[in-house]
Amino acid sequence: MFEITDVLIIGSGPAGLQAALHAARKKASVVVLGRRENSAMCQAHVENYLFLDGINEGEDMLKTGREQVLRFGAQMVAEDVLGLEQEVGCFAVRTESRSFKGRTVILAMGSSIKKLKVKGEKDYVGKGISYCVDCDANFYRNARVAVVGNESAAVDGALTLLGYASEVHLITRGLNVSEGMKKKLESSGVKFHNGTWVKELAGKMVLERVSLEDGEELEIEGLFVELGAKGAMELATAIGVQMDMETFSYIATNKRQETNIEGVYAAGDIAGPPRQIAKAVGEGCLAGWYAANHAFKLKKG
Repeated sequence: MFEITDVLIIGSGPAGLQAALHAARKKASVVVLGRRENSAMCQAHVENYLFLDGINEGEDMLKTGREQVLRFGAQMVAEDVLGLEQEVGCFAVRTESRSFKGRTVILAMGSSIKKLKVKGEKDYVGKGISYCVDCDANFYRNARVAVVGNESAAVDGALTLLGYASEVHLITRGLNVSEGMKKKLESSGVKFHNGTWVKELAGKMVLERVSLEDGEELEIEGLFVELGAKGAMELATAIGVQMDMETFSYIATNKRQETNIEGVYAAGDIAGPPRQIAKAVGEGCLAGWYAANHAFKLKKG
């Protein structure tokens, strides 16, 4: 493992893999972080990508891309990213079990917000429902809250909320996290609701109750929806990366895929529509190319 990697890539979908391929071919040290199954492409049937005829399975394409990236010397780490910080001369990324440092970072983790799509959800957005623990935890000091999700973002969010809320519930169909995270959860004060899910949300002017599929009802003041890995909003805003000012749903970049933070790039769905593999691959190419060049300049001083 390199002490400081030239290019750290968060996301192992088409944008992240293409960025890794171009950066590695330029002889940059590259680490790709993220689980392949988190990519929307993993479940896709692709028939509109140039040079590939007929219907192609996205999972097979990702497997081929991963093999190419490994062949050119990049490292793949199948863990979710839980935190991103800017340090002097580098960026620090925390995963489920370890930490990495990179001269540059490419954000390529897909679209930023995943919703529950249950009855009442749209009525309470901003009125008790949040999609970002790191953004909104402070608004729920001494409140009763719940987090819903099956992966690392949900567990990390629930543990974070213990420092703010008076009562924290975690609703999950079944956790898909590392053993280390499970142990932290088990030894914490989080109230665990396993094998169930949110069925309906209710309240008057603001969220007051969550009905679960197993028939239980929780009287809460806040519900944090944390589906999958940490999203763009949480990781990006933690270091001051600007989101699109019109919709606040994707990261703003220039034609080099640079963000407003020097050394941070974004590519793919996270950088806005259209959400197509061709766009993700093209932006990944640019991000990998320019991130590697920037890392080389930093090493030269």
